[in-house]
Amino acid sequence: MYVGDDVSTDFYAWVFPKFDHVAVGTGTMKVHKASIKQLQAGIRKRAAKKLEGGTIIKVEAHPIPEHPRPRRVVGRCALVGDAAGYVTKSSGEGIYFAAKSGRMCAEMIVERSEQGAKIPTEADLKAYIKQWDKAYGLTYTVLDILQRVFYRSDATREAFVEMCSDIDVQKLTFDSYLYKTVTVANPITQMKITAKTIGSLLRGNALAP
Repeated sequence: MYVGDDVSTDFYAWVFPKFDHVAVGTGTMKVHKASIKQLQAGIRKRAAKKLEGGTIIKVEAHPIPEHPRPRRVVGRCALVGDAAGYVTKSSGEGIYFAAKSGRMCAEMIVERSEQGAKIPTEADLKAYIKQWDKAYGLTYTVLDILQRVFYRSDATREAFVEMCSDIDVQKLTFDSYLYKTVTVANPITQMKITAKTIGSLLRGNALAP
């Protein structure tokens, strides 16, 4: 995982191993083709030592919505996964939420159709949306706030990296990631994390290039 304005101005870049090759990419909200090419060149330069001797097999780009779509059910059509905008901010995770939303939608269809005895209505399908938002709405809100706070400049990214070295933050993050929900620390730990976060933001602004 790589952060910095040279690889992404509002997200992060990555090098992921995949069987017999690696995926080298960058995530960004920008849609200007020239900017994306510049960011792609930036991550190749940053990861040059790891990529030495390799050849470019394929270059591609895909738009991935990071906000739940305002209309996810219309008539008898329901959106799930990336189509519904279920990729999370901050982490960029999508696979779990794609599978989970598909399952929740299917289970709701089975339930409301009375095991296939009748055709579900739009209201029946919207029940899946309500269930989804109740279970994961807060998670998306918190991750959106984290991205807006920590991915907006090199200074805040420096603070993010420093903050993640704290054991309390690591435990909170791990539990939240493992259980796919916002985990709340006890009040004392939460106060410590808040104080450390403010300190990291101040140091990040002082130390950032």
